[in-house]
This record gives sequence, structure tokens and C-alpha cells, in this order.
Amino acid sequence: MIQNLKDKLELFVHQTTKAGNDECGDSYYYKVTDDYFICVIADGLGSGKYAHEASAAVVAEVEQYHHEDLDSLMARCNKVLYQKRGAAVSVLKVYFKEKEFVYSGVGNIRFYLYSPEGKLTYPLPVSGYLSGKPQVFHTQRFSYEPESKFLIYSDGYDIHGARNLLQKYRSTLAIAHEIKQNHINSMDDATFILGSFL
Repeated sequence: MIQNLKDKLELFVHQTTKAGNDECGDSYYYKVTDDYFICVIADGLGSGKYAHEASAAVVAEVEQYHHEDLDSLMARCNKVLYQKRGAAVSVLKVYFKEKEFVYSGVGNIRFYLYSPEGKLTYPLPVSGYLSGKPQVFHTQRFSYEPESKFLIYSDGYDIHGARNLLQKYRSTLAIAHEIKQNHINSMDDATFILGSFL
């Protein structure tokens, strides 16, 4: 279902659990305020109970401290995973007034930003995963324009040709349905967050 958040963006979120598992190893969270939008996807290593425990711990940190800057949030997410399974984590924060994205990711969660002019921005994540050990973060900042779209997703989806998928004339709903129908890998937990700025 598409949500309209404070007349600032349309959002579509979808999650599926690996066949045969009761608990999803992926967790996500998002929040919109008058000043910013923030979302996180965490993919716990492996699947099942302990993967869920790890990813849920990350999401709880972002939910509690969403007002902080991304470097602080990533450090918190890393710390909370000490002696847990570990997780790939990506956090995105969008500042409406400044028209800026701030993004940081560790592991194999992918993020794309697509502008109305057809420019595709794909910040490379830091390889590895968060586990409580000392970790380098690569936080990046990008400007965006109205009608830009973004997609952030875990490795349960296999997406090639993101530029064609996110093309300007396609609606948020049409893109979401294509991802669900054509890009899912049933052998893994899968989560995506798709947004379009109004």
C-alpha cells in the first residue's frame, strides 16, 4: 500500500520472509517529521531467530535516536550488535528544507536515487557487516530534486537495470509491483523501501 507522508513523499514498503522460517531476518523502520525523513533496513546475518534479533536491535536504536546525525546512528547500530549475530545496515536521512540525502551503509543492502532528468546515483556501501567491532563508515551526502525517486533494498531482491525500473513516467505503485513480481529471491528474507518525492 502506498502511503502519503505529510504531503512530502509517497512511500511503499514491502517485506517477505524466507520460505520455511517463522521470523524474518530483515527489519526496517521509517519516520517522517516536518524537517526530515529517515529509514533503515537491517539484514541480520543468516536467517531465523538470531538474524531477527540482530536486525531488530539495529532498528530499535534508530527508532530511539532518529534525531541524531548518521555517523552517530551508525556507531550506535554497530555497538548494539556486540555479541549478536551481526547485520548489514543501511540508513538514509532526507532533509526536506535543504533538499539533501545523507546515506551510510555497511554490507550488501543497495540504494539508488533517480532524478527526474534520468541521473542515477548509487553510493557504494562499505563491504562487510556491523558486529560491534571497530568499523569505518562512509557517510555520503547528495542533493535531490522534486519528483526524484529512491529505492533501498536487501539482498533478497535481485535487481538489474535500476535506471529502467525507476524511470520518470512510471508510478510508485507500478515500480513496487514489478519488484515484488519479478525480482524476488524466495531463498532469502527480502525487504524494500521505495519512495517518490512530491
